[in-house]
Amino acid sequence: MLIGYVSDEYYMALADVLVEFRQQEQTTAIVRTTPRGSIEAELSPGEYEVILVKPGFGSKRVWMTVGNGAPSPYQFRLLSDRLLGYAWPRAIQSGEQAEFKVHSVEPYRLSLWRYGCKREFVKLLGWFDEHAARAVMQITPDGDYTQTGVNWNTVGYGSTHHTQLVTGPERSGLYYFHAKTESSKEFFSFPLVVSPSIPKAKVAVLASTNTWLAYNNFGGRSNYINSNQLPPEPSINVRQDLIRFTKAGSFNSWGFQDEEYTPLSFERPEPGNCVRENEEVTDPIEGRLPSSLAPAEWRLLGWLEREGFEYDYYAETQLHHGKLDLDAYEVLIISVHPEYWSREMFEKVHLWVHQRGGKLMYLGGNGLNCEVEFEDESRLRFKTWLQPETGGELGMPNPANPEEYLESRMHRSYESEASLLGVVCTASGIMTAAPYRVVAPDHWAFEGTGLSQGDEFGHESLHERIHGGASGHETDKISPHSPSGTRLLAKGTNPNGGGAEMAYYETKSEGAVFSVGSICYVASLIIDSTLSRITSNVLRRFLNDSK
Repeated sequence: MLIGYVSDEYYMALADVLVEFRQQEQTTAIVRTTPRGSIEAELSPGEYEVILVKPGFGSKRVWMTVGNGAPSPYQFRLLSDRLLGYAWPRAIQSGEQAEFKVHSVEPYRLSLWRYGCKREFVKLLGWFDEHAARAVMQITPDGDYTQTGVNWNTVGYGSTHHTQLVTGPERSGLYYFHAKTESSKEFFSFPLVVSPSIPKAKVAVLASTNTWLAYNNFGGRSNYINSNQLPPEPSINVRQDLIRFTKAGSFNSWGFQDEEYTPLSFERPEPGNCVRENEEVTDPIEGRLPSSLAPAEWRLLGWLEREGFEYDYYAETQLHHGKLDLDAYEVLIISVHPEYWSREMFEKVHLWVHQRGGKLMYLGGNGLNCEVEFEDESRLRFKTWLQPETGGELGMPNPANPEEYLESRMHRSYESEASLLGVVCTASGIMTAAPYRVVAPDHWAFEGTGLSQGDEFGHESLHERIHGGASGHETDKISPHSPSGTRLLAKGTNPNGGGAEMAYYETKSEGAVFSVGSICYVASLIIDSTLSRITSNVLRRFLNDSK
């Protein structure tokens, strides 16, 4: 009979796992998993202690019920022998505490660093070991822990003397924990957002923490992989098993109704947010995910500090939950790929810009494209249903009125992001990169650049995934829903008219929005002098700085 399946932290089937079932301290069966990761055993109904062992993975004991109405098949989860970690909460205020939760099969050294213009060593947190072999190994829950979080530092962490807490430093910013193992010298880093206890700067910068979550498939789910829920069986070959790859169309994993998407938990490691051990802010951004997540956002922070702009740093969760007072700031900067916003976030910033004179700099691409709902402070639900007429589109006809075109998922569930950003992402130009071309050389944003009509700028880039210029990866354009008076300043030279549109508009309340419409923009900002001057011109104007 089928008892259950065994899978790893990516919900990949594990074959040849040795499994022992015990009742009343007696072994009742010893079996091995099949190539599908399934456990087949003839067991009587009742309570069992189950021991699972496989080389390269952490062994563990599980207590489960067979039969008697218990859920079946049971999903056993094992964690591979690798270095991982995360901080919880992911974002804190200065003076608050976060707990670091690290998985390692050998002793490791942990330190804290601040990431700005330079990597700054903050302090050594110590060496961590617990006498016994593999004692700092963590255990993942069984089942779908993408919904609940992994809840590390729980099993066997009862000592009141061996706490794993760090207090948020006085200086706001992006911090990283550096973990390194004793013998294998394996390295892993994980971020911590530290906001000020009280506002100190005139500029607030928002980390795209909702996007970090959306792309995190640790546990086997993200908003792109098994986005609605885990399937009944773990994967053997994802290209053959996952609907992202097996059904026609680029966004088939978003074909479910909003209510069918189960939540995703922030409380999981984020391997895609790891920065390399000796990486500097002007180094190329290696890998697929880092170019869209915190490692890319770090380049903006480095540029701000190099140019002498002070800022306070916040997570999107803090904006949603009311821990960011927009009225305490003159400028809000969002960057790289702030794709997922709650309605509350959208409304707060929209009112601040349009009614209270706030200044918004949108230095990213495909932003505010999808509405999310916070289940609580640790979980998000993505309202990600999309049913385009063709597979690659980012919008869709309105089901209630086919004559109306909905520009995005945000437009479908709430309103077009163009009403705030001035631009909205489209499929044209996706997965390409190129420089911008000047359209409005008389605009003050180009002062001191020497640029004329038709000149190109933004050739340099640290973005290695989609290399070629500052306009790229995913690009936004002015739309019919952009505010009246939105002006096109420059446009990317990407093929098929797909270049990002640099846009600007002002509001009746003396608010203003500057948008660049490109994920690649920040990866160029810190190494392209012309891009730097344009961005500096805008920020200084927004701050009423005549320097």
